Amino acid sequence: MTGHPIPRGSIVVGVDGSEHADRAVDWAAEQAALEHRTLALVHGADQLVLRDTAWLDVQGIDHRELAKALRQAADAVVASARGRALSVAAELDVVTDVVDADPRVALSDLSSRAHLVVLGSRGRGPVASAVLGSVSASVTRHAQCPVVVCRPPRERSAAPDRVVVGADGTTASRPVLEFAFQQASLRAAPLTVMHCFYDVAVATDGVRVIPAGSAEAVEELPDLRLLLAESVAGLAEKYPDVEVTQQLARGLVDQCLSDHAPDAALVVVGRTDAHGWSRFLHASCALAVLERAHTTVAVVPEGT
Repeated sequence: MTGHPIPRGSIVVGVDGSEHADRAVDWAAEQAALEHRTLALVHGADQLVLRDTAWLDVQGIDHRELAKALRQAADAVVASARGRALSVAAELDVVTDVVDADPRVALSDLSSRAHLVVLGSRGRGPVASAVLGSVSASVTRHAQCPVVVCRPPRERSAAPDRVVVGADGTTASRPVLEFAFQQASLRAAPLTVMHCFYDVAVATDGVRVIPAGSAEAVEELPDLRLLLAESVAGLAEKYPDVEVTQQLARGLVDQCLSDHAPDAALVVVGRTDAHGWSRFLHASCALAVLERAHTTVAVVPEGT
């Protein structure tokens, strides 16, 4: 199966043989089964270092044999991932590919034809990720399709799994909300739509979640409550099977979505493809949620 072309609309997973990639394979296999899509397992084996072989010759190492061994190891990685995916969903259509490219570049390029790109995360934390860089952070910034990053989970209560999405009420965020409703419908899971805002009260009250139907929301935050209700209205009619809860959350986006998302199996956040200095602000919001989350996070490109 190695080298099989990846069909358009596939769910693409980056694999490297780690436990973090295994977590991504498990999630993606379940997702592909739910959506009846092809699962594509991709391993980036950048052998650029072997193209300057002087140092190998000095050490008496046959670079051709080393390249062959690396290729065999890469083939073994995707073969193992394929077996794991089929153990999750035996009827899946699974293709694999080993590409001679940096995985960050390969997966970002594949996002133009993928339905989703799914990745594992080592959970290094914000400082280490900034210093070391990571495949998940790079692909999340540049992908043309939604990117799902399977973070190390924390133990959740026995309550039903929940999808939580951040909504800012703009028309550009419509694809983000649509993605969240679709995922909740597929899983028969309840959906929490959360609008995060920041004001001076955060300094004294801290981060706080306010139900949109509460007296406080009705009396003190009527404009935000209306904005949230209007952003959800059409999708609630389109997905009548989804149980929706609306919340206003006072605090930073990453604090609200990551730390105050009750029993979330999936957190959905938007990524704005802005220009100039604003692109750093918008990109950092999605990445901040990604760094803090203790569950699977979907980063969805916003509309224009």
